[in-house]
Amino acid sequence: MSEDTDTKSDSGQTPLSAWRAQELQRLRNSLRRGQQPMAEWQGGTLAVSAVPGAGKSTGMAKAAAIAIANYQLHSRYQLLVVTFTRSAAASIRAKIRDDLKTLKVPQNSFVVYTLHGLALYIANRHPELSGLNLDSSTLVTPNQSHRLIRACVEQWIANYPRRYLTLLEGRSFDGEETERLRRQSVLRTEVLPNLAYTVIHEAKSSGLLPADLWHLSEQTTDEYGILAIAAGLYQQYQTIVRSREFIDYDDMILAALRVLENDAIRQLWQNQFFAVFEDEAQDSTPLQYRLLQTLATLPATSEPNLQPSTSQPSTSQPSTSQPSTSQPSTSQPSTFQPSTSQPSTSQPSTSQPSTSQPSTSQPSTFQPSTSQPSTSQPSTSQHHTLNLIRVGDPNQAINSTFTPADPIYFNWFCQECQGIGRLATMDQAGRSSQVIINAANFIVNWVNSTYGSKNSTETVPQPDSIPQTQPSPELPFRPQTIRRVDANDPQPDANPNPEGRGLELYTPKDIYHTVELIGKRVVELFAKNQNHNAAVLVRENRQGSFVVEQLEYLKRQHEIEVYDVQKRDRESHVPSQILTLLQFLDRPHSPDYLKAALDVLVKRQLIPTQDLNALSTYPEQFLYPGPLDPPQTKAVIKARRYCCDLLRARLELPNYHLISFLAQTLNYDQSELATADKLAERIAKQTFGNSSISETLAVLQEIVSSERFEPVDPDNTDSPYLRSHQLTVITMHKAKGLDWDYVFLPFLHEDTLPGNPWVPTAAQFLGEFTLAEVARAQIRAYLHGKPLPMAPEAWEQAAQLKTAEEFRLLYVAMTRAKRLLWMAAADLGPFRWNTFSGKGDNLQQKKPCPVLPALNAQFPNSLMVND
Repeated sequence: MSEDTDTKSDSGQTPLSAWRAQELQRLRNSLRRGQQPMAEWQGGTLAVSAVPGAGKSTGMAKAAAIAIANYQLHSRYQLLVVTFTRSAAASIRAKIRDDLKTLKVPQNSFVVYTLHGLALYIANRHPELSGLNLDSSTLVTPNQSHRLIRACVEQWIANYPRRYLTLLEGRSFDGEETERLRRQSVLRTEVLPNLAYTVIHEAKSSGLLPADLWHLSEQTTDEYGILAIAAGLYQQYQTIVRSREFIDYDDMILAALRVLENDAIRQLWQNQFFAVFEDEAQDSTPLQYRLLQTLATLPATSEPNLQPSTSQPSTSQPSTSQPSTSQPSTSQPSTFQPSTSQPSTSQPSTSQPSTSQPSTSQPSTFQPSTSQPSTSQPSTSQHHTLNLIRVGDPNQAINSTFTPADPIYFNWFCQECQGIGRLATMDQAGRSSQVIINAANFIVNWVNSTYGSKNSTETVPQPDSIPQTQPSPELPFRPQTIRRVDANDPQPDANPNPEGRGLELYTPKDIYHTVELIGKRVVELFAKNQNHNAAVLVRENRQGSFVVEQLEYLKRQHEIEVYDVQKRDRESHVPSQILTLLQFLDRPHSPDYLKAALDVLVKRQLIPTQDLNALSTYPEQFLYPGPLDPPQTKAVIKARRYCCDLLRARLELPNYHLISFLAQTLNYDQSELATADKLAERIAKQTFGNSSISETLAVLQEIVSSERFEPVDPDNTDSPYLRSHQLTVITMHKAKGLDWDYVFLPFLHEDTLPGNPWVPTAAQFLGEFTLAEVARAQIRAYLHGKPLPMAPEAWEQAAQLKTAEEFRLLYVAMTRAKRLLWMAAADLGPFRWNTFSGKGDNLQQKKPCPVLPALNAQFPNSLMVND
């Protein structure tokens, strides 16, 4: 049928609109029950809690296409889709485009961003309001050892000598000079940098200023004044960052919110976006949610157009999905005061007394309200409708103990939406076999009943009877059950038949036996089906290295590729390789630098593997052989020519061209070249006015040693991990969002999962807690609307949060498996993996993760005999 046909039929529809109506109905019919509320959405708020493998991204993409067609969106009135990572953004963008192409709808009717990409885009469009000048500002992602953190620690010590002396004395101190020097080193290099890094990230992402922390410190009475120390460190950090024109990722969000404080600009952006769809909402911080909430609010000057095009088929929708005027009200969007009252539709507000700070502390940043934070929606008055869909799974929140992301906020949003009939649950998943689903459901209920708060009166229902009720914030998991998809589900090979027993539980004699069993099982599985894939998911990087070392024979003997994600992770190899070559160019006669440069060339397969020690022992003889020197082999000549070409470029090219030249010399691919260009731009900004090779090396050394430099990734970054006939070794955290036919979970010991909070021996003079975790727990208590705990209680709360998150991490790992889930805890293992060398280390008796005995009792048919 021609798209240009526009003749109306007797029914009043054009042939194109009638055809499109049929296609829209086909899209709706392809969705599962849990996905359909998104497709039937007609404005307002909607929370969608999705289990692993439920197809939330696919459902959101189809719902986005349906909304775009229904409301006839276009380039000046778009749907905004936001997700967490660049790869996820690329994936959902491609899915929406495919559906729009099928519907013959313009492709420019939507945009997809990551949260930080969206914030940067808004801030960059209005630099006079955002306060960001990207031409002169440098984006940094500092860790505890970064010079910014070190500088703010040293400045704090200089400004607050009495507080520093109190820390130095600790619980007790006899004045011995050696002990004093040791404590000074621990405080300067470990305790205070860790406190600064944790608090700055936690407070800044929640919209709290140093002045807010100063006020909170007055509510605590611990002997060190931990929050006061944190406020001072935060204040010093902000001062140093502004003076050096650095920005971090939180600054992007704050800059976007500063832009949206302007009424006219805010209305301009709100008029640009019809609605906001957010994926992975459980990983959003309060500040990020505030940005999305603002953009999703229809401005007061516009009349909401929530009526679908009349050319579309009528779709009945429950009345509970219509915008309700009974939603709890918060402050107007233009104030940007994140209200912090805990969501409730029946309880009175519990706001605390106002703690307004002088505006001179940071004029350009909005002041958070001192009432307790909330994710409640703005007033649903006639002119303020919030068009927002948030999709997530609180049970897959696995970053909250080392990032400001906190699943409680999405839980609150779900709770509010449930109160007004706006909560949908995507509980059908086609990824895994039934026995794997049963095991995952069992873990949710067992952990809740075993580790849930003793103060909680909520009974934990069994897997087959879980109602969609309001979860207790005390429980590690949101009570929800994964269910099979229907028999006619369109997903290919949905809920596949299990391989063997589907769930296999082992108790090897030691960690070496564990990896031996994995190797044997992998060979058996791939001999049966070479088109399947497998993965070993580990809790710590050292565990992954050990597995790779022990399974290196698989490639040699069975042609099974073992893909080590940690080793091949592209996070920082470009900066480190460029640094190595620049160090050689700066000091070509250094044997160490020459050997390191040759090693890079060997790894890039530019020169043959050879004895690099022989070449680097006498650099002059290697680089410029004389007539009396022994003749060089072809391999040596090739290596020498590469090195001499590099040195010639050092003489002929300006310094700012060297990085691009080195990237070309190393035969980088498109993504690596883009990363090298990003690195060169970053260094050019920081060395402006002094672009000498020594200054370049200093900046580059800082990036490599104390910063997480993010690469420019291609759109499809997951594909190397999912190749058929490959065993991927990857951490549990990095495996989120992926799945494999066979998943192996070794080394499930109690000291790792869930583990126990511990205080480093060197810092125990301060007490049986760490300052960073106490400060984080106190800040979160304030944000959650609870009294600030004292240090011992805060440390206990931090331990409970970590335990809950570790069990959620195990749940995520288990739900990566399609056909086989293999789990093991050896009787013997290393004392600590981070000190384990694998070369004659003594092994000791280990306790299994508490989940394993429970699984053994629940699934006796899955117990395996160790070969």
